[in-house]
Amino acid sequence: MTRVPRNTWVLTVFTAVTNLTDGVIKVTLPLLATSLTDSPALVAGVLTAFTLPWLLVALHVGVLVDRADRRKLLRVANAMRCATVFCLLAGVSTGALTLPLLYAAAAALGVAEVLALTSAAAIVPDAVPSSERDRANSWVAGVETVCNEFAGPFIGGVLVAASASVALGASAGGYLVGVAVLPLLVGHFKVARRTGAASSVNREAIAGLRYLWGQRLLRLFAFTVTVLVTCWAAWFALMPVVATKEWDLSPTGYSTLVGALGFGGLTGAIVVNALNRRFGRRRVMFSNVFLTCSMVAVPAVTSNVWAVGAGAYLGGMGGTLWVVNSRVISQTLVGAGMMGRYSAASRLFSWGSLPLGAALAGVLAQALGYRVAFAIFACATLAVVLPFLRTFTPRVQKELADVGDAHAEASH
Repeated sequence: MTRVPRNTWVLTVFTAVTNLTDGVIKVTLPLLATSLTDSPALVAGVLTAFTLPWLLVALHVGVLVDRADRRKLLRVANAMRCATVFCLLAGVSTGALTLPLLYAAAAALGVAEVLALTSAAAIVPDAVPSSERDRANSWVAGVETVCNEFAGPFIGGVLVAASASVALGASAGGYLVGVAVLPLLVGHFKVARRTGAASSVNREAIAGLRYLWGQRLLRLFAFTVTVLVTCWAAWFALMPVVATKEWDLSPTGYSTLVGALGFGGLTGAIVVNALNRRFGRRRVMFSNVFLTCSMVAVPAVTSNVWAVGAGAYLGGMGGTLWVVNSRVISQTLVGAGMMGRYSAASRLFSWGSLPLGAALAGVLAQALGYRVAFAIFACATLAVVLPFLRTFTPRVQKELADVGDAHAEASH
């Protein structure tokens, strides 16, 4: 049996614990908002506050990640999460919780998420040798999907049913466990910087954007993910109303439908390496275009819950196939000194499109109906087909494989 390197399982455990807790928080905060207001717009403001940091601070966080010790930044991010959750717990316990406090907490948790995810993405090349990155990325992406999209929200619903205080207390405990796991990572996680005058933060942030724009393949990935993530945002924005109001599903039925995404993601994590060996990264990544398309295309043509669940399963699998391979490729192409800024610039487009996609889906569904809205997003996925085929050619795939082999030999 092949021995799993220590850092691989440490990163996997850390990702599982923190994403499980994130999933609980994503359910808890909106439910807390519903206890304070009946306004859908005010409740939706929680999600807006939580996701806005990706648009407002992601680039500057990327600079910080390239300047500081990335393991320490992960500790800081989880400490911020713990402190914020304890403040919410105090507000709930004393009856002092208000919408402004909830929005402020959501924004703080959003900033902590930007810091945590950017640091975690940048730390993998330092923690795991190139020969192990396929396995490490597949494990991390698998537990990330299952815990954040399925197990976490389900557990969050159960805990909130007990009480909001129980849910918040468990969340604080989860983040503390994440802090406790990090010292088990072995290695040095701060990039050595050249001596001399340091560039300004704004200049380095812009340098990250320019780097992404100057790398044709990575620029393609950013464009592709931006389009496909809007489809995910549309699905999550519309499906709660469609499933419960149009199809008369119970909350448990809707949770099961969402769970299909998580099971699909788990499947993708299990089979990605075998599929890569059989078909190559290029074809496996290209399949995500059609798998994500199926996720939004199926509810455009049928209200059969089993069919919609199958589409969600395929979308979840495609998402993990893409994430694992794109992370390995970026870790091969991007130097350690640029990894934080690159990750932040890339996620600015992908995660930053979440609130925009959700808002657009709501407007389209209100004006044209949910079926037409889903159909428009399904058609939008076709916009990435030609750029993908023109840019990520078989020759480029061969060049990437050669670079990866060279890195693997150097690591030994």
